[in-house]
Order: sequence, then structure tokens, then C-alpha cells
Amino acid sequence: MRIAEVTAFGSPATVQERPIPHPGHGQVLVRLEACGLCHTDIHAMRGDWPVKPTLPLVPGHEGVGIIEELGEGVTTRTVGQRVAMPWLGHACGDCRYCVDGRENLCERQYNNGYAVAGGYGEYMLADARFATPVPDEVTPVDAAPLTCAGVTTYAAIKNAHVTPGETVTIFGVGGLGHLAVQYARLVGAKVIAVDVTDEKLQLATELGADHVVDARGTDPVAAIRDLGGTDVSVVLAVAPTVFRQAFDALNRGGRLVLVSLPAGGELTIPIFDTVLKGISVIGSIVGTRQDLAEVFALHAAGRTRVITEERDLERVNESVEEVLAGAVPARLVFTYHTADLVPTSDSARAAR
Repeated sequence: MRIAEVTAFGSPATVQERPIPHPGHGQVLVRLEACGLCHTDIHAMRGDWPVKPTLPLVPGHEGVGIIEELGEGVTTRTVGQRVAMPWLGHACGDCRYCVDGRENLCERQYNNGYAVAGGYGEYMLADARFATPVPDEVTPVDAAPLTCAGVTTYAAIKNAHVTPGETVTIFGVGGLGHLAVQYARLVGAKVIAVDVTDEKLQLATELGADHVVDARGTDPVAAIRDLGGTDVSVVLAVAPTVFRQAFDALNRGGRLVLVSLPAGGELTIPIFDTVLKGISVIGSIVGTRQDLAEVFALHAAGRTRVITEERDLERVNESVEEVLAGAVPARLVFTYHTADLVPTSDSARAAR
């Protein structure tokens, strides 16, 4: 099978051949059909964050594919079932966070494409409990971005407790932002989208944003204030200046929702304004298995659109540069053609 592997932080990924692995206890072997390229993958490949991923690294946490083999003890998944492997690859199931429905905060979690090999390959292993079933109505290429970009922004809107009629401003319209616009609309919010490219602002308009703000030549805070201010600011961009702009645009009682993770980023906000205006600062990290199931259900019902462009894994480094250059409308998705590699008998599987 082909994989894209990083052996040193900051070095290009190399596409190599590796044996197809066998699932261990509680695992499934998944033949991948698609995997999205998330900006988090780029941070992982560069070792940008304080907690470093395991090297050598096979990135990818938006993997979608078909289960080909069950490990010992797996009873809740079946061969032939389509599943998604999100960032949350495993949680303990016993801690206070897992028990009360916040498994994404589990301190004993591990993450696909960070602590264990992810979806930049034609096969991957996954904890069967965290391989989330994908409805038949959702294509693999659509399901891949929904597995991270979708569930992350869906959870952010949930965590902001948006009520109908409030204004939500999305800072950064891209792989995550184009979905955030749609989720905010689904809960009845008025939506403002802020970006720096004509294409992404046009996309936001097409997806239902009520207003767009071009931050290249306009002060976004002043522009948002002219529109009545915002009740919720969801920060998906990584430019340091955006975080303060998102705070300053808030109305009294507003919520600043932090999602993006810039390398070495720090946030400085005035305590006086935060207290007197009743501002809440919310950190929102991905979502739970239940959140992802809801994201898939919404898409299966035709409530969301996913904007993608497909790439071959051989173009992994070129694709990373496209993302860094801001040249991608929304999400790049690696697609795989591995049907010819699927074993057709137990003897063929044993010969791998």
C-alpha cells in the first residue's frame, strides 16, 4: 500500500510502499477511499505545537473508507461498512469527561494522524469504537471534510449556544469556514463572513452569508460594527491580528469562540472590557462521535454542501503548498484507488 510519511519535522513528505497491516484487538482495518488535507496536518508535519506528533508520521484525520478486516473482539462494526476516522482516534471511556459526554476532552485520548498513523495512505488501522459509520447518502469525498472541518465547526456553533436571530461572524472562509457559515444559518443566525480573497467571499455569499467583509482594504471591526456588531465571533483564521478583531467586534454578552491554532499563538484581551461587557471566551476543540453522527445526518438530509477538489497522494507536498498559499477554495481531498488490492480470500490475506 502507498503511504505519505514525514520522518523529520519541516521536511517534505515522501510517498512510499508499506505492507498492509493487520488489525489488533478492538481494531478494524480500513481500505481508504478519501482523506481530506486539514491545516492541522501541516502543523503536525512541521512540529509547530508544544505537544509533538510521533515520528515517523503518517498524517491525516479525515479518513473515510471501507472496513476490510475486523480485529479480535470487534462486534459493533462489520466488514464492508463505510466508516470515518476523525481526529479523536481513541478516548478512555472511563474518565469524567468521557462519562459526561465530553470525550473530546479526555486526557488519555490519542489522535489519528498525530499519535498514530492516519489517513495519508491506502489503508489504516482504527479503534473500532471511534470509526464512525457514514450514511449511504454521503459520498466518501464529502464525508472526508465533514470528519474534521464539519464536526469542528458544528461543535463550535453548538458550544457558542447560538440562538435564532443572533449574529454570528465567521473569521476565515475556507475548509472549515464554508461549513461554519452553513451551520450558523441552520440554527437561525444572521451570518457575517470575513476573508481576504474574492473567491472565498463569493463562496460565503453563495452558501448563504447575509454579509461579507473584505478585510484586505476594510477595517473588519468597523465594518461589523456598522452592521450592528456581532454576538458570536468564530475564529478560524490563523493570522494573529484576527483574534483581537474578533473580540473587538463583539456586542455585550458576546462569545469569542477560538478554533484555529496558530503556531505559538497567544491572545491578549482587555480584562476591563471583558468583564463590563460580559464577554465569554470559549475554546472549542473538534467534536464527539455523537457530533459527527449529527453532522453526517444533516448532510445526508441535504442541509449542507461540501466544496472540495480532489488530489492524488503523489501530490501531497504540492497540495500542502496550495493550502499555505491560500489557493484552495475550501478543502483538498486525497482520493485512493485500492479496490484491486482487496484480498478475496483468507489465503490471499495471509499472503500479504
